[in-house]
Amino acid sequence: MQKKSRLGIIALALAGLAGLGYYAYTANRAPAAAPGATGGAAAKPAGGPPGGFAIAVEVAKIAAVDFTDEASAVGNLKSNESVVMRPETAGRIAAVNFRDGAIVGKGAVLVTLDAAVQEAELEQARANLALARSNHKRNQELLEKKFVTAQALDNSAATLKVQEAAVQLAEAKVGRMRIKAPFNGMVGLRNVSVGDYVKEGQDLINIEDIGTLRVDFKLPETYLGRVVKGQVVEVRTDALPGEQFKAVLDAVDPMVDQNGRAISSRARLDNAGGKLRPGMFVRVRLLFGDRKNVLMAPEQAIVPGAQPTVFKVVDGKATATRVKLGVRRAAQVEIVDGLAAGDVVVTAGQLKLRDGVPVRAIGEGTPAAPQGAGMEGMSGMAPAKAAEAK
Repeated sequence: MQKKSRLGIIALALAGLAGLGYYAYTANRAPAAAPGATGGAAAKPAGGPPGGFAIAVEVAKIAAVDFTDEASAVGNLKSNESVVMRPETAGRIAAVNFRDGAIVGKGAVLVTLDAAVQEAELEQARANLALARSNHKRNQELLEKKFVTAQALDNSAATLKVQEAAVQLAEAKVGRMRIKAPFNGMVGLRNVSVGDYVKEGQDLINIEDIGTLRVDFKLPETYLGRVVKGQVVEVRTDALPGEQFKAVLDAVDPMVDQNGRAISSRARLDNAGGKLRPGMFVRVRLLFGDRKNVLMAPEQAIVPGAQPTVFKVVDGKATATRVKLGVRRAAQVEIVDGLAAGDVVVTAGQLKLRDGVPVRAIGEGTPAAPQGAGMEGMSGMAPAKAAEAK
């Protein structure tokens, strides 16, 4: 009897637990089912945000602008001609014939070394030459009278040639003791004085031709087909703010640098005023011409990948659109293909988007026109590679 009573209590407890579980289940289902019963909310779109709400994104409008097509780089100035004068033979300095920083002409004697020994050798060679000429002339007269043989005349002629060569050698040695300017230019600062003993090959003074300067710079290899000899190059330097100098592209290295994938270029700049000096750091702009109605989009709108993509907003939904990129200017990138002027693209919030997802714009703007004259223009990398690198 007692056993039956205990079983009845257990059965009642299980029935109560089952009732509580059913109540909790129906209570939790009721709020989720209510919207469906009233029909007050649209069905959740496939792949969209929870609850069917539009994702808030920042957008910008594609605009057609005009700008100057250009390439920017940094470069260095070099002298048109530059050389460090060094003696070909050791000796003691007898005279310094220039002032530091002076303009000298081609052939001017800059430094004279003590040439007493070399000049004495030259005088000896000249005396031997005079004797050899006299002997040869005498042998010619004697040969006509049959007093000497033809062999004696040949010997005297050979001796004459040897003495002529000896004089030339002695003159060359004397000439080496005078160091001359190889071209018109400006001398630098000397580090030697009269009386110093200098060794063969020791640096004495540098001379620079700065009337014309060379501008050396590098460009990405993508510009190889667009760089042409004779193009105008604008040059600026931080040392002379506000001033601009014109140079002309003179040569392009036929070999592309394998490390940086860049092409070395050289322009020539007229420096008749002497404002610029070799060794200065400069910023250069290579001008290709003006371009009209170029479509520009903010760089933030580009989703990098194997093919650059943007999310275009169409009828309140994000549409993934592949684009072809061009040049870059001041945080803007050219859209060569894929968009049209007036299209609205997403600039922030792309990570939450998929094709066809509803979006809600919280900001809209139009990209500013790139500054064609600004030095911050080009990003320095090829358009396709730049998009992949982002």
